[in-house]
Amino acid sequence: MAILNIRIIGDPVLRTVADPVTEFGPELAKLVADMTETMEDVEGAGLAAPQVGVSQRVFTYRIGGVEGHIINPVLENSEDFQPDAVEGCLSIPGLGFPVRRRRHTRVTGVDLHGNPVAVEGEGMLARCFQHETDHLDGILFTDRLEGEDRKAALRAIRNANYDAVTEQTTAKRAKTVGSSFGGGSFGGGAATGSAGAASRAATGSFGNTQ
Repeated sequence: MAILNIRIIGDPVLRTVADPVTEFGPELAKLVADMTETMEDVEGAGLAAPQVGVSQRVFTYRIGGVEGHIINPVLENSEDFQPDAVEGCLSIPGLGFPVRRRRHTRVTGVDLHGNPVAVEGEGMLARCFQHETDHLDGILFTDRLEGEDRKAALRAIRNANYDAVTEQTTAKRAKTVGSSFGGGSFGGGAATGSAGAASRAATGSFGNTQ
């Protein structure tokens, strides 16, 4: 397994709709293993394949002792909403805002062997599934913000200090990166994204912003 490089906002792959997985084999198994190791290394709650340069519909997750991966996920969300909670993103380090998400989510897909998988949950688990699937559709959590929160997020992203935060975060992560996944049927392109939240220790929110 290897620690993969997580791409940062501004990378075009973050705005690209990922392709369905059609080939199951050793390369897919390695991708899932590497994504899981990378997610754990950065203490993330989830990680989508585009975030590590692979434009395929795959994400890994780890919330409250529940962990795994879903390939070609399809969501069934409840009509009602859960209380807003702060989210962040490993691809947008240092930024966190309350995001509105559906209360309950059931996700179906397959595992790395092509076997059917179905998982459902509420709260942070449902939030994670929605956040990661957004990544596969080229959507960032900042796109879900409204009003003053959206304005504040966009200002922060444009801010020169934010550029410094990004550089510091990238440099810190680079110390643990073993290799980037590339080649083969999954290719090596530019990509980024992951589920996290602003300062979990301080807010008890979703994921990690470091």
